[in-house]
Amino acid sequence: MLLPFTRSQRSSVGIEWELQLVDADSGDLRQAAATVLEHVAPADGSAHPHIHPELLLNTVEVVSGVCRTVGAAGADLQRAVDELRPVTDALRIELASAGTHPFARPTYQKVTNKERYATLIDRTRWWGRQMLLYGVHVHVGIEDRAKVLPILRALMTRFAHLQSLAASSPFWGGEDTGYASNRAMMFQQLPTAGVPYQFERWEELERYVDDMTRTGVIDTFSELRWDIRPSPGLGTIEVRVCDAATNLEEVLAVSALTHCLVEHYSSMLDAGETLPSVPRWFVMENKWRSARYGMDAILIVDDAGEEELVSDTVARMLVELAPVAERLGCAAELADVGRILDGGASYQRQLAVAATGNLDDVVSSMVAEMRAGHPL
Repeated sequence: MLLPFTRSQRSSVGIEWELQLVDADSGDLRQAAATVLEHVAPADGSAHPHIHPELLLNTVEVVSGVCRTVGAAGADLQRAVDELRPVTDALRIELASAGTHPFARPTYQKVTNKERYATLIDRTRWWGRQMLLYGVHVHVGIEDRAKVLPILRALMTRFAHLQSLAASSPFWGGEDTGYASNRAMMFQQLPTAGVPYQFERWEELERYVDDMTRTGVIDTFSELRWDIRPSPGLGTIEVRVCDAATNLEEVLAVSALTHCLVEHYSSMLDAGETLPSVPRWFVMENKWRSARYGMDAILIVDDAGEEELVSDTVARMLVELAPVAERLGCAAELADVGRILDGGASYQRQLAVAATGNLDDVVSSMVAEMRAGHPL
């Protein structure tokens, strides 16, 4: 099966952010996406360009256009949120986000009435019904298909650092899971989700897609729900490993780091340099360590098995990538990664709130951060 890759403007960027619809009185999730989307739909009946449905009726997704900078993508997201507010306020719904809701029960959530979602749930059954999860996806444009797989493999040496920074799902169904990102552990239970294969040649990816299609594992490429994947139709690499952030500032911080990493590796290829990679078994271990320990994880950083505290590696990355951020126009957003290092990730703030209050207070803190646009 041939898998054409659309040529894209180098290091263009787009961001997708999944939001929770939270009842303003109970703090639980509301199954109101259909109503919300109906009220924001364009008058001509077309789909809204920046506000989309998702798997569950408790979710709406805000998406940016194809942008040159992370800041411009963030402005698109903010405009979409601002457009949602009058509708959700009138319905006594709060917008919030995090990798999971602290106490909502998966059993009670309703699925959006679309064939592809019904097919997913029918195939995956109990595990599919557990996908009460929210993420941030970052697309970065790649101008040459030959760069896609080397950059993807290089990103696998740092994807767990992104997961740690974005970790925001310590609770599940009212329980403290002991994980910084329980979403990471839940989502990988779906077939074709989780850590991607590290193909050397595009033809190997095409063979894989052909095998998966012929045997009925997938119908379309989009059903490969890897933590990082090529997006052939858009001409991008899509980084999907991050929990949804509780505020726009952290969405843009982690997006800027992702943006800079892709451009950094692309520039290395231009210079004829070999990109880093690590064996799949190290990648798998890093994913688990990051999900379990978050910012306290000690991750494997190279193919020799050297290990380092995630915060130390990230601090060094911020220095190394500063010139890249200047070139991409996201220096301010990249600097906000340092605020996560200093002030803690979302999962740490949620745990601190729960330690002196309860899970209702955690939901309140998520709602407050969403309205403030930055960590509180």
